Parts: sequence; structure tokens; C-alpha cells
Amino acid sequence: MARIAGVDVPDNKRGVIGLTYIFGIGRSSAEQILSECKIDLNKKVNDWDDDEAGAIRTYISENFKVEGVLKSEIQLSIKRLMDIGCYRGLRHRKGLPVRGQHTKNNARTRKGKRKTMANKKKATK
Repeated sequence: MARIAGVDVPDNKRGVIGLTYIFGIGRSSAEQILSECKIDLNKKVNDWDDDEAGAIRTYISENFKVEGVLKSEIQLSIKRLMDIGCYRGLRHRKGLPVRGQHTKNNARTRKGKRKTMANKKKATK
């Protein structure tokens, strides 16, 4: 199992797919990395030799922010939005969708499990 940027890349997958297991690298970035390192896109991870894995490691460390560095940068950006009190920051603070989605019927992922409210008793005449 190749270890790149602190992540174990699965051996039995193609290189393009295996690199996407690293946080911050998607399909297009993986294709770019492999083409820059002159490695076949369809070559499986367990077929990489040490030189190829090393070339990928150095290319990623020089050109990409991945894993912990990227996660901390994202968290700092969200914290900055919350500190300045902009609309997006307030939505983050309240745990609601940030990008304009409706929340009457959906948004369960963001709002969490339903919190049932007790019914008001109707006033008798």
C-alpha cells in the first residue's frame, strides 16, 4: 500500500482513482499529477515503483495543499466569516445551509435529526 501525504492509497485501484483518497485531490487533479509525473493513468497503484511514488509525493507536496493543511485553512475561512458576522457566517453559526437552499422541507443533513415540538392546546370557548 503506497503512503502519500499521510494517506494509504489502496493498491488494487487505478492510480487516478487511488489518488482521490487524499483529501483535496479530485479526478482532474489526479490526472494532472500523473501526467506531470509521466505515469500511465490506467496503471494500478501496486504497479508503481518507488521512483514513481516518490515523484508523486514530491509533486503533491510542492504544488497542492492537502489533508491537514487544507482542512485547517477551510476552518479558518469559516471562522473568519463567523467573526465578521456576514450572512454566510451567521448561517454557519446556526447550522443552516449556507448557499441559498430552502429549509422548510429539506436541509436535514445540515439541520440534523428532527426535534419535535409539542402541540399547542387549543383554547376552549
